[in-house]
Amino acid sequence: MKKVCVYSGSNLGNKEEYKDCARMLGKILSENGMELIYGGSNVGLMGEVAQEVLERGGKATGVIPTGLFPGQIINQDLTLLIEVNDMHERKKTMADLADAFIALPGGVGTYEELFEVLSWSQLGIHKKPLGLLNVAHFFDPLLNMIDTAIAEGFMNPSNKSLLLVDTQPQGLIEKMKNYSSPDLGIKWKQLSERKI
Repeated sequence: MKKVCVYSGSNLGNKEEYKDCARMLGKILSENGMELIYGGSNVGLMGEVAQEVLERGGKATGVIPTGLFPGQIINQDLTLLIEVNDMHERKKTMADLADAFIALPGGVGTYEELFEVLSWSQLGIHKKPLGLLNVAHFFDPLLNMIDTAIAEGFMNPSNKSLLLVDTQPQGLIEKMKNYSSPDLGIKWKQLSERKI
């Protein structure tokens, strides 16, 4: 697990602990020699994670769609900035580069990215660890929604094991290091052979 893709908000949120936890995640990534893969911005929680990684001498790669965002929000201190054509290519590039995924609190974009890689894991398209950094129990409603989907027969209970959850960055990273993809009984051979 050398490259970790982090999905997070472009805002800081209303609680100081969101920012503190984002900074702590950047510190942990750097201390473990893990490169950050993320959306390339210098704002919000994503900017905090990247800044901490870079300040500690770590590597951070940003992936930005050409012309979509104002230049002033692009982090100019990145180890590498990759420009792509659109959001679809951005997400694919980030997923291809990453050995693992972590979601911090965020909004619609964070949810979309999280659920896309979760669904790919469910389908057997990848077997990379996926973690939720449940800062201040931000993701509790989402986890409750997954439990409801399981209880109502829309998800296999084994699918929940695809998500690693912790309230602290160090604990989450340790769980991800020790992750072994569960056997979900995927029968779709062609899907399991695809790589991202």
